[in-house]
Amino acid sequence: MFACLFTHPLDLAKVRLQTSKAHDNGLVSLVFKIVRHEGLFSIYGGLSASLLRQATYSTARFGVYEELKRLISHSGSPPPTSQLLGASMVAGAVGGMVGNPSDVVNIRMQNDKALPPSERRNYKHAIDGLISICRQEGVSSLFRGIGPNLVRGVLMTASQVVSYDVSKRLLVNNLGMNPRTKSTHFSASLLAGLVATTVCSPADVLKTRIMNSSSSGRSVFSIFREAVYSEGAGFMFRGWTPAFIRLGPHTILTFIALEELRRFRIGM
Repeated sequence: MFACLFTHPLDLAKVRLQTSKAHDNGLVSLVFKIVRHEGLFSIYGGLSASLLRQATYSTARFGVYEELKRLISHSGSPPPTSQLLGASMVAGAVGGMVGNPSDVVNIRMQNDKALPPSERRNYKHAIDGLISICRQEGVSSLFRGIGPNLVRGVLMTASQVVSYDVSKRLLVNNLGMNPRTKSTHFSASLLAGLVATTVCSPADVLKTRIMNSSSSGRSVFSIFREAVYSEGAGFMFRGWTPAFIRLGPHTILTFIALEELRRFRIGM
């Protein structure tokens, strides 16, 4: 949630790019366009849902991963990468499932101002969004896009936390960096953000489009086929630049916060 406070405007721009069918929008031009047409504070639209998502999705995946990593560690030595990948995949699936309802609300609130006035949902905040979806579309709609979201949760956690642990280990063992310094945490988390953005982009774009849709009858394959036909295969990496610009700082801030929690023995 700490990281989200700083990166939310970039996350909003990423969602807008992923749901847009236009090819002429870049990150900077889109941010200026949002501010110009919707006001300065519009770049923090849907912040409550974004914070709720971090409080559910990220808490679950990081907590499960750290616990599984503790269970598979022997004699204080770090587990092999293959075991870390297995633990991260389980943690990512748990996080994706726990965080799916807040993710649906998050994407809808961030994209609401981009819709015509007649199609806007106008959720007041995250809890209002959850209640409105349940009343108007049924509880099952909170788990719309659960398939791509589980895939993304697995890919994100595996690519992010494992690449962070592996990068940190390589920096310490090969370059002699101090495992307790901020520079080591910064370097390892920056590499982790780069890996995670690239690995997760296709699933992230599909997840965003499914959750933003009001139609419950469309399959993942039909949305994928239509997007490839009308936009080309490159749509899977739509918004990669803002995703990395957002995920890079978000990953850095997240792992620095986690390292501080670990240092003070708070929940870690």
